[in-house]
Amino acid sequence: QFRPMASGGGPVQPGGSLRLSCTADRPSFNYYSIGWFRQAPGKEREGIACISSSGQNINYAESVRGRFTISRDMATNTVNLEMTDLKPEDAGVYSCAADIRSEPDYTIPSNSGLEAKDYDYWGQGTQVTVST
Repeated sequence: QFRPMASGGGPVQPGGSLRLSCTADRPSFNYYSIGWFRQAPGKEREGIACISSSGQNINYAESVRGRFTISRDMATNTVNLEMTDLKPEDAGVYSCAADIRSEPDYTIPSNSGLEAKDYDYWGQGTQVTVST
């Protein structure tokens, strides 16, 4: 079963940076659009960033825009999430998911790429802790 796997989480101080990676052990990973989601205890899952197969279509949640950067490396079948200026409210379990649509148009309001319903495959998450 196709399960994209998130890694790179850990503890970080407020204002710090962290890099998460999403990958899967199959070449077809590069044909999927990938979304990053996070969930804090007691809160709903939040879509925070997404990237199309080509890397040309990208979208971010307002809560992370300007601080987080999503990118993908075709050579290593990896989608990275660079997180900077981390805040305590960024803490949670971060997961990545795959959408079988290669090039969704994230400019369409109903197709933001930040909703869990748009994704077909999910894997285990990685914990991010932001505290002093």
